[in-house]
Amino acid sequence: MYGAPCWVSLATRELAPAQEFYSTVLGWTFRPDESLGEEFSVAMADGETVAGVAAVTPTIGVAVAWTPYFYVDGADPVAARIWERGATMAIGPMRLGNGRVALAADPAGATFGFWQGQVRHGWRAEDSPPPAQLELRTRDAFAAAIFYGEVFEWAANRPDHCDVDYQHGAVVVRVGQHTVATLRGGGVESAPDPKIRPRWHVCFTVDDVEAAVRAAVKAGGTVTEEPSNGLGGRSAGLRDPDGGLFTVATPLE
Repeated sequence: MYGAPCWVSLATRELAPAQEFYSTVLGWTFRPDESLGEEFSVAMADGETVAGVAAVTPTIGVAVAWTPYFYVDGADPVAARIWERGATMAIGPMRLGNGRVALAADPAGATFGFWQGQVRHGWRAEDSPPPAQLELRTRDAFAAAIFYGEVFEWAANRPDHCDVDYQHGAVVVRVGQHTVATLRGGGVESAPDPKIRPRWHVCFTVDDVEAAVRAAVKAGGTVTEEPSNGLGGRSAGLRDPDGGLFTVATPLE
């Protein structure tokens, strides 16, 4: 689906420690991705691909972080639309494996990527909800919705594009009946704390939030947001030992 999230990936320093941490906290297994190179691996859960882990921060100079990627059928026009709207192209578009990839930052500074190529099994939004939920916390959710809507052609009234709705003070991006991303206000660009600055939050579903928090702390991670109940269920914010921020959540029944 054009403009829908199609992948999330962790840029980190070393593969083995990252794999050990996320295996402990989220129960993932890992396999190498030969199409991308020896520094890349794919996380698996229940036989499905969930996310990527790439030991690339020392070589390409990016921060340790989880980044969402959105599907496009032409990377160059998307890059041009990003430039035209005063945002930043950080890397690419460039060839990677069997596709083309790019990293960018929106006008408020939140980092995201886009991908031109085959979408991995389990990430086709028209078939099932994505394995990770995405939430952008930014200065102005409506301004962000306009930016991303123009870049990824959301709300284009076409069956192969995402729809946009407004619920509970947030902009909600949908593919059919599936919510694939949520945009909320509240980010502060000048905040010294990266948890508060505008960014895409990547959230993984767990059976027990408290158990995941305990496992993360025991494995060397830290808690950035204590477990709490919200509109979507119970969640907590975590930081892995290398600095990667992510969220775990148990949806409402």
